[in-house]
Order: sequence, then structure tokens, then C-alpha cells
Amino acid sequence: QVKLVESGGGLVQPGGSLRLSCAASGDIFSIYVMNWYRQSPGKQREFVAGQTIHGETKYADFVKGRFTVSRDNAKNTVYLQMSSLKPEDTAFYYCNAQISTTGESNYYWGQGTQVTVSS
Repeated sequence: QVKLVESGGGLVQPGGSLRLSCAASGDIFSIYVMNWYRQSPGKQREFVAGQTIHGETKYADFVKGRFTVSRDNAKNTVYLQMSSLKPEDTAFYYCNAQISTTGESNYYWGQGTQVTVSS
């Protein structure tokens, strides 16, 4: 059974920084891509950033230059370093990963972590 667990959310003032972590555990053969999504009340879940196993990264336009995604493949962990945070970054942040277990590959989601940007 595969599990994704996010951590690192919290309350931060505008202009501040936070680092989110997402650790995958279970019967994992490989993780092709690990992504971050977010969802605010009344809005659809949206892609934030992601990194493949080869190190290729992708960012949503609204976080370019402010957020950095990175991975520790040995630990099956992805990070999201968030800087210059704005109130509009307030959302539940979810980890998503394409994980291969014995015999199959699926996308998995974590339960999310709340990020609140407010003075």
C-alpha cells in the first residue's frame, strides 16, 4: 500500500517563506513524477509545481520565481520551497505522484497541508 504524507504547512505573514515536504512510503518500485497542487475554497484544484525522476521541473506561471520544487529520490520525498508568499497563495496544498509498484503504475494523492498567508 502506497501512502503520501505532506507536512510543513502553517500560518505565515505576506512576504514570508515556508517549506513543504511530501514523503512517499509503501511498496514502491519507482516514482516517475512528484507534483504539488493546491486548492482554495470555492476554487478548483490547480497545478503548482512538479519534478520528474530525471530532474525536469515544471511550474505554474503564478509561482515562477517564488517557489522551488526539489526531490530527494533516495528518500522518496519532494519539497516545495515557497518564498515571497502572498495572501492569494493561501490554500490546501496536496502532493501527487506517479508511483510504480510491483506490476502497475498509478497516481496517488496525499491528504494535504494547509498554508495560510495572512498578517
